[in-house]
Amino acid sequence: MGKNIFVTRASMPPFEEYVEEIKELWDTHILTNMGVKHKELEKKLENYLHVKNVSLMVNGHMALELAIQAMNLTGEVITTPFTFASTTHAIVRNGLTPVFCDIDPETYTMDPDKIEELITERTSAIIPVHVYGNICNTERIEGIAKKYGLKVIYDAAHAFGEEYNNIGVGNFGDASIFSFHATKVFNTIEGGAVCFHDNEYGRDLYRLKNFGIQGPETVDYVGANAKMNEFQAAMGICNLRYVDKEIEKREKVYQHYVKRLQRLSGVQLMKLQKNIKYNYAYFPVVFHDEVFGVNRDQVFNMLASEGFYTRKYFYPLTSTYECYRDRFDGNTTPIALSISKKILTLPIYAELNLSIVDRICNLIVGIKKDYE
Repeated sequence: MGKNIFVTRASMPPFEEYVEEIKELWDTHILTNMGVKHKELEKKLENYLHVKNVSLMVNGHMALELAIQAMNLTGEVITTPFTFASTTHAIVRNGLTPVFCDIDPETYTMDPDKIEELITERTSAIIPVHVYGNICNTERIEGIAKKYGLKVIYDAAHAFGEEYNNIGVGNFGDASIFSFHATKVFNTIEGGAVCFHDNEYGRDLYRLKNFGIQGPETVDYVGANAKMNEFQAAMGICNLRYVDKEIEKREKVYQHYVKRLQRLSGVQLMKLQKNIKYNYAYFPVVFHDEVFGVNRDQVFNMLASEGFYTRKYFYPLTSTYECYRDRFDGNTTPIALSISKKILTLPIYAELNLSIVDRICNLIVGIKKDYE
């Protein structure tokens, strides 16, 4: 069977290149506190993402927590349960109440037709999530936000480097956050960032990520510690040189999956949207067991038994977590609930050999035939 294949694998630059990038840290001994590498990566990301401002953070979750906190939001926030734990936790940890909106069954992003009915006098913001590289309906969402005077923060953890109508995805809303976790298309080992337009908002973010320190003897804000260190930033500088080639390789893997699985009955592949420059971060498959003959969990277990480790992503819905079970009801978002029980993301990364993709697809086709 050979070595195990996991759902993703961290992209890393040549070892010698990273060593050369961090070499000067042994000369300066400046390892954190917004050093040279931190500042350099911020500027490079502003150029790459085509955004006005980037504030680097220690990870994507803190990027979202502080992005929310810097807006001084209150009351309720409309969001999606079809997301990673971080999105919902960041809202709750800021003392806000998440109000869950159902998703579109094809894009898996927040359904804009269902937002307005959730708005109350306590609503202060909308936090949509770009899912698997599919971009939210930004025109509709921001139109609704403007109508009701709401803030919009996009969780863009899945959308690094993407563009919609030739606009970098980090430009949408009042702010957008990215994750640079090791599993992402672009990584800084751990890390994240907030993209934003308003400079005053940026100053509040800086206070929050650095203890509220404004000078050697001035602390004018109750801040946290969310700074990205120099070793993380150096990894980002190196990885950014290769990210376009990584995405090109990912696209080949993605298209090979499509070629092999698109005609398989009972299998729903993600429909790529128009006018989007994709990063091919994930390959999600929905198994409709009533047609496919086998449910998602059976496919998951079969692939795992052969050394192919997929991911039930996103399952369970955040609104059905044990920590929220007495507060929220997953049945209020029936489409998201249904998709969460049927979806599986298959292995995809730049160096994944297409022969491995064929083996995975052969197993999926085979299990269907076994049950026909």
